Amino acid sequence: MKIAVAGKGGVGKTLIAGTLSRLLARDGFNVLAVDADPAMNLAYALGIPSNIAAKIVPIAENTELIRERTGAKPGSPFGIFISLTPTVEDIADKYGVSGPDNVKLLVMGTIRYGGSGCACPASTLIRSLIMHLTLARKEVLVMDMEAGLEHLGRATVKGFDVLLCVVEPGAQSIETAERISSLAGDIKVKDVVAVGNKVTSKIEEEFIRAATKRIGLELIGIIPYDPVVLQADMKRTAPLDLNPDSPAIAAIRRLKEALKERIKLS
Repeated sequence: MKIAVAGKGGVGKTLIAGTLSRLLARDGFNVLAVDADPAMNLAYALGIPSNIAAKIVPIAENTELIRERTGAKPGSPFGIFISLTPTVEDIADKYGVSGPDNVKLLVMGTIRYGGSGCACPASTLIRSLIMHLTLARKEVLVMDMEAGLEHLGRATVKGFDVLLCVVEPGAQSIETAERISSLAGDIKVKDVVAVGNKVTSKIEEEFIRAATKRIGLELIGIIPYDPVVLQADMKRTAPLDLNPDSPAIAAIRRLKEALKERIKLS
């Protein structure tokens, strides 16, 4: 199972990606959680302690690794020779951080363009790494994607079984989901579905149901607004650890079962 979680910034992608990862691991699967969001908060959603999370060096900022695998350091000028097929097979095992329920976390980091130079070496390494993770490795993979469409634009999610668009009750969120769905179709992502989050009323649920139907996205779950999520953020702990039976966690548990059934994972 390879799941990409995408959507507008602030809709709750990280909560869903982290909790799904933990719940799938509890079902007995080997799970690799990939943080490809520049905010890099997936460690907290997974329940990795702050003192450990603070020491994680994102792949995009690991200068020595990038130089070793591509032949050039980040920020190298255009025209410098770099390997377009860097060795990446050992990176997840070597640089992944183990978290609760034996979920392994790999933090990608931010790829920046412009300014002092070209980000080609880091971009090349991460693109090759994501292709390896989706196409060659056999464990369950859950990727928390950046808020925009950058990863989709580089066609790095072709190997995913499901692209999960997280939406909240709001026009901007729906518009972002529609763009994501369109781009995903262009690069032939197998399955694109939606899940509603932060729902506080029947009116908001009906808005999400009507909006996702209008843009042609199947809605496979509704997650209610849950104060436990905010409390967990303030405590810098995973909502799953703070209250495993809270309304949001219960809804994500149902989402997990729906995804397993969709992909026929047993």
